[in-house]
Amino acid sequence: MAREAFPLRTFEEERIVNQTGTQEHDAEQDTRRLLRTVATATALTGGPLFLLGVLLHPARDGAGIAAAGQTYGITHGVEAIGLLLVALSLVSAYALDAASLGRRGLWAFLAAVVGTLLWFGLIVADGTRNPVTAKYAPELVHTTADFDPGGTIIILPALLVFPVGYVLLGRLLARQGARWPGLLVGVGAVVYWSGSIPLFAVGPRSPLIQLLEVAGAVPFAIGFVLLGRREDRT
Repeated sequence: MAREAFPLRTFEEERIVNQTGTQEHDAEQDTRRLLRTVATATALTGGPLFLLGVLLHPARDGAGIAAAGQTYGITHGVEAIGLLLVALSLVSAYALDAASLGRRGLWAFLAAVVGTLLWFGLIVADGTRNPVTAKYAPELVHTTADFDPGGTIIILPALLVFPVGYVLLGRLLARQGARWPGLLVGVGAVVYWSGSIPLFAVGPRSPLIQLLEVAGAVPFAIGFVLLGRREDRT
């Protein structure tokens, strides 16, 4: 009887191990499908939403912001939601391929995510603070005279990390076979970011600001749409 029990016990253990392994495999596949769905959906919506907010952006000088009323805050809200979706897309995409991306991939994605979140903070601060400033002191809006330590903590890191993060991400994507999405996202982010330079150099009334921001936001959004479609096919 003892001899017969041993093989039965071994068979039962193997069955349990196989069943556990199958369940773990199924759970891993379910997680990957969820991550892929999130990465795809947020890439396809985040980039275009950000572009929509940039396209609808009203005038940036104090009088223009005061005249725009709630529209100024709404457009920044749309941009902010788009940026949050973009950040979520990047996190999900990295989680899917973390094993194959290595340390360089980690730093590129991390820089892009941090830059996106810092720019999100900048957009939110701009959309909530400047309408109030425009109402009571329009001459201060988007000038160095309106800088304060609290705002500078967000503005300066955002201006530094946002373009660097997307340049690193663009190069990484190109090396991973996503050449056009990487090029569009990287170049688009830098061109869009460059619109902040004439804001203080020549003043908030300059049409160059909107021109550069739109010229950058268009390829930026297209790049994320291409990334979303690429994730959906894999």
